Amino acid sequence: MTNVHAVVSRLGPAESAILAELAAGAPPFAVHRRAALSATLRYLEGGSGPPVVLLHGRGNAATTWFPLLPELARRHRVIAVDLPGFGHASSPPFEGGGFEEGLRFFTDPVEELLLELELGDAALVGHSLGALVAAEIALRRRARPRKLALIGAMGVGAVMTARSRAYFRAPPERLVRLLGAARFHRIHPPPPTPIGARLAALHGELYAVPDGRIAPVAAFNALFPAFGPVPNRLSRLGEIDAETLVLWGERDDVFPAPIGIAAAAAIPRATLRVLPLGHAPHLEDPALVLPELTAFLSPPTAP
Repeated sequence: MTNVHAVVSRLGPAESAILAELAAGAPPFAVHRRAALSATLRYLEGGSGPPVVLLHGRGNAATTWFPLLPELARRHRVIAVDLPGFGHASSPPFEGGGFEEGLRFFTDPVEELLLELELGDAALVGHSLGALVAAEIALRRRARPRKLALIGAMGVGAVMTARSRAYFRAPPERLVRLLGAARFHRIHPPPPTPIGARLAALHGELYAVPDGRIAPVAAFNALFPAFGPVPNRLSRLGEIDAETLVLWGERDDVFPAPIGIAAAAAIPRATLRVLPLGHAPHLEDPALVLPELTAFLSPPTAP
């Protein structure tokens, strides 16, 4: 049996405060853990109604969705999952390989969790790496998500900016440990928004772990080379049969907006929304993104 890579991160004050607010909210969110294949995934759950599963980007956690969770949970049963090895999820060691092996590392446990929780038809909302995982789950068709929302998706086009490749290869976990959170945020400032400081504090806690998240960082790096075209699923996006929202920032400095435009054109039932924001529009301006998501996720109104 493959050894499980232990969770080494602890709740910091920023994440503790977010979880306390969510637990006291209306509706409240609870924290769960569940074994899925060779990982143990943490997930937050709250609300009732048609289920929606949220999958975060690289280095983040389920709690990163906190600006959207209360509003979404007023209409839906919301499940926000820590991807394997990130947040407070464990993972197996990454045994090496390229794009396919890296994608299996992240996708297999999440897909298994959805099936075990009988969420195979839940709507999936993913950002960046989480959007690639969501698209891959839809392509495998073991689960059949009723809707798919892809925000600044990774792995749907052959381009990734040189700046972002250098940043992720550094990687940020190592930079935070070397520089400290304050200096790190000076060279990589948070968005200048009302929640920017809270997000920066949360990201600093998630990055500053003793082992640097060796396994998930190695698996993530396997998804893209240091130079040249990025392996991707563009040629297979036409197989996605779920109604899809492709939501992109026109100032995305990781995956430029033309990638999202091409991905939306390739998916048969896709709607494209390009907003005047960057790589994480849902965190840069939740008030702008929430209406897009809630309108897309809501069941059709009877005539």
